[in-house]
Amino acid sequence: MSNLMEERVLSVRHWTDRLFSFTTTRDSGFRFRNGEFTMTGIKVDGKPLLRAYSVASPNYEETLEFYSIKVPNGPLTSRMQHLKEGDTIIVGRKATGTLVIDNLRDGKNLYLLATGTGVAPFLSIIRDPETYDRFEKIVLVHGCRQIAELAYGESMVTALQDHEFLADEVKAKLIYYPTVTREPFIHEGRISKLIDNGQLFSDIGLPPLDKAQDRVMLCGSTQMMVDLKSRLVALGFEEGNHGEAGDFVLEKAFAER
Repeated sequence: MSNLMEERVLSVRHWTDRLFSFTTTRDSGFRFRNGEFTMTGIKVDGKPLLRAYSVASPNYEETLEFYSIKVPNGPLTSRMQHLKEGDTIIVGRKATGTLVIDNLRDGKNLYLLATGTGVAPFLSIIRDPETYDRFEKIVLVHGCRQIAELAYGESMVTALQDHEFLADEVKAKLIYYPTVTREPFIHEGRISKLIDNGQLFSDIGLPPLDKAQDRVMLCGSTQMMVDLKSRLVALGFEEGNHGEAGDFVLEKAFAER
């Protein structure tokens, strides 16, 4: 069996001149855990051109959804941004990644800290019933440069308010905290700054990060993950992986680019 599958593009939506999402068909044999990524792309000159894409849709849906940045001279995204309904893309048959809640110890609050397209894996996690079974509060913090770049994540969170099965849990447990760095907005500043000065916790009504009760997932730019990991380690948080659950996890194999 080939380790690559061909799927058909069902829809494409451009959120800004730099960001777009697309949905595809899903092979009935493709399995993944919410938060994982797979290699995805297209054929160029008859050969697969792939990169890591987190699956933004939850694992119980019959279709797949991905969220991508447009890199003008990027070997893949410069082509992927022109996808249209009916096109064929390639999806790796094996999903993997450390951003799964099984890699976290039990806790009270789950913080999902993302920048840019790093929000994608968390959009599957906040649509996972097990997430709400395991944690009392789920805090999705999404940092972008401009307000328009928040639109995709915000639309997903808004839709969850009317989810057929999760609506009540979402309203009781999910806290969405968008922040931008280059425009006036209700929340402004880098995630690290909002943690350092306590503004994040003041705004959401929760105490500062505490290893005893908080669990954290990080996804986004490499610099953001380095900055936040250093803060967590300084607070005594231990990193988890597939071998041993920890207090926080990040995806070393995937950074926003």
